[in-house]
Amino acid sequence: MDMLSYLFRRLFYLLPVLLGISLVTFALIKLAPGDPAEVLLRASGTEPTREAVAALRRELGLEEPVHLQYWHWLRRVLEGDLGISYRTGQPVREELLERLPATVELAGAALVCMLLLAVPVGVGAALYRYSWPDHLGRLLALIGAAMPSFWLGLLLIYLFSVRWELLPVMGRGGLEHLLLPALTLGLGMAAAYARILRAGMVEVLEQEYVRVARAKGLPERLVVGKHALKNALLPALTLLGMSLGHLLGGTVIVEMVFAWPGVGRLAVEAIFNRDYPVIQGYALMMAVIFVLLNTLVDLLYSWLDPRIRWGGENK
Repeated sequence: MDMLSYLFRRLFYLLPVLLGISLVTFALIKLAPGDPAEVLLRASGTEPTREAVAALRRELGLEEPVHLQYWHWLRRVLEGDLGISYRTGQPVREELLERLPATVELAGAALVCMLLLAVPVGVGAALYRYSWPDHLGRLLALIGAAMPSFWLGLLLIYLFSVRWELLPVMGRGGLEHLLLPALTLGLGMAAAYARILRAGMVEVLEQEYVRVARAKGLPERLVVGKHALKNALLPALTLLGMSLGHLLGGTVIVEMVFAWPGVGRLAVEAIFNRDYPVIQGYALMMAVIFVLLNTLVDLLYSWLDPRIRWGGENK
């Protein structure tokens, strides 16, 4: 099986996944308490009388049976239309695409912070096992993994914004606005990746081909970087696919703490306002991102490990 056939098969599997996620999301929305018509009327300053609520429900199409509401929404999605936001009256697709660049920017910066921290700590701890750098690295990784992101974000705000007045508290702008939320996300991710990378490096460094490479007199830098690190990255790569999907989905807590205008914050606002079209569009977009990122991870596996082939045969 070649790569193109594999990609077509994975994209074909995407269709039932999206259908299932849309059904579950739609059902959960309908089971949630609260009437979007009443919420919208209160938000606009209008008294939510019975007549006003009934009129707005008819206007929004909420008086139809549930299965018809889902069918009409699904038919519009197949035409590329994610619906209209109840709260803003804007197309959902435009709102998501407007917020997505901010989340991509934050996710990319957090990924850079994570790599700059996790790779040196994980590799250094593996090379100097059971020494003080190893113990210190594992301690820091444990603390970072156990630290809630909202608490870390508030701590960074207190230190860098309130006490030292070095960086802005919230909002999106230049690099100074990006540093604190990126560090909040990157530090939490680096803790998990450093531990996984250390475990992978410890296992790989004991393999026969690494000992052979050292016996040939190859420089330690080449042994570690080319032979050991490349194979130790395989376990971390699986976690990376999930983490990227999580980041692009919008780390809700961090976006709310720093008032970052990403898709995660948009989803929270939609939930509070019972903005059903935005919630459904967000869930559908996240499903596509997760499947595509996991497909990309599978492709990277074949590059890192030449024993993996598309047809499942080993070298």
